[in-house]
Amino acid sequence: MVDNTKNNKRIAKNTLLLYVRMLFLMMVSLYTSRVILKALGVEDYGIYNVVGGFVAMFSILSGNLNAAISRFLTFELGTGNTERLKKVFSASVTIQAGLAVIIIIVAETIGLWFLNSKMVIPEERLMAANWCFQFSIITFAVNLISVPYNAAIIAHEKMSAFAYISIFEGIGKLIIALCIALNPFDRLISYALMIAVLTWVIRMVYTWYCKKYFEECNYHFLYDHDLLKEMFSFAGWNFIGSAAGVLRDQGGNVVINLFCGPSVNAARGVAVQVNTAINSFVQNFMIALNPQITKSYASGNQEYMMSLLFQGARLSYYMLLLLSIPVIFNTPYILNLWLSVVPEHSAMFVQLSLIFTMHESLAAPLITAMLATGKIKKYQIIAGGLNLLNLPVSYLFLRTGFAPEFVFITAILFSIVVQFARLLLLKEMIALSIIDYLKNVYANVGIVTLLSVIIPLVISHILESSFLTLIISIFLSIIWSILIILFVGCKKEEREFILLKAKQHIIKK
Repeated sequence: MVDNTKNNKRIAKNTLLLYVRMLFLMMVSLYTSRVILKALGVEDYGIYNVVGGFVAMFSILSGNLNAAISRFLTFELGTGNTERLKKVFSASVTIQAGLAVIIIIVAETIGLWFLNSKMVIPEERLMAANWCFQFSIITFAVNLISVPYNAAIIAHEKMSAFAYISIFEGIGKLIIALCIALNPFDRLISYALMIAVLTWVIRMVYTWYCKKYFEECNYHFLYDHDLLKEMFSFAGWNFIGSAAGVLRDQGGNVVINLFCGPSVNAARGVAVQVNTAINSFVQNFMIALNPQITKSYASGNQEYMMSLLFQGARLSYYMLLLLSIPVIFNTPYILNLWLSVVPEHSAMFVQLSLIFTMHESLAAPLITAMLATGKIKKYQIIAGGLNLLNLPVSYLFLRTGFAPEFVFITAILFSIVVQFARLLLLKEMIALSIIDYLKNVYANVGIVTLLSVIIPLVISHILESSFLTLIISIFLSIIWSILIILFVGCKKEEREFILLKAKQHIIKK
């Protein structure tokens, strides 16, 4: 019998480790970017980003396979079939190595031609850009082959190793940035070379760790036609959902550009930065939660999986709610405080993007459960197909003269429609009770949201915008929301568990 209490503690521990990792890497990354920009100069920094970004576009070919590898490894761990797990890992490495070869060939032909014929790069820096391109290809290929090892660490829920190795990588990038400033050779070429070397070193560390601690991570060439067909089929159908998400986000940005111009794209860029910073907290929680959902499905523990789906949806929403409410009610002032020039539409874009992300957080655990079944064809055709309508509907809205905010409003409306389609599909796939989900998730988060906005709404009406008002609003909003979440949103046993852990933490301090 699965020890669900032990699993819940593992989720909490892994989430904490991932938060520590995220906060550290965020600080190191911000400082590293500043050092690199100063060391390379604006022009070379721009060349590195545009060339590296161009190579990274090939991730479109690999993204769905990455999801397939993670799902299959986690599923086999849940079933306890060690021999099948070894086959899945070896097949995964074979797939990624083959994909790396294909991408290298495409990059060295079409990519190289595009770099030298179409990209706008100063003539005197073209040779450096080509060296940068070569090293970026190496870096990308090495990262591809590392995917099965990363997936194995996450599937085994060894988040401490994942966190420590990532922190080591962040420190390595900082050291490289500091060394570049003292480098007597071409700094752009040297930087790209050192990043490629660091990537290879990190790859070796992942390989060593996985071989030492996970018996399945000893690669042997494997050609299992049925297994490879199953994994590629999974990745192929998953491509519909991934493509729908890309077209919704990046396609919506293009539509804004067509009808509103680059200044409004800048406003969207501001919204994306704010949204990414807030959403990263939930992403770490889902990284810790996802393996347990997949393993509980694989082991046939239906009751525990359902509790994870309901609790995961509510908790991820509450994390976003705590951070989003103060931002939503103080967006104009925060943007003016942060930016010297605030693009028009920025405030509304930020608010709508946060509302969209909060609703999407309810879908994340359900999507993991769907992927766990492996039977995703019908789901992706229906849910992915509905999401694909985002782009043409957004285009029609803006073409007929609606404001650019309707791109975000369209995304929110389709998010709601797709969520209800998702519930109907999962009722058939995993026997999900729609009534229970609506009562325990939607009704719960709806009441909590309505009660949570009372304090910030009152403050925004009785106090004028100022730095003091912002501090008061943030402090009172978070405290009030925490109380509402604890005493309205949480069940008795959840509340007692949270309060007990908080009490133990205070006593230790």
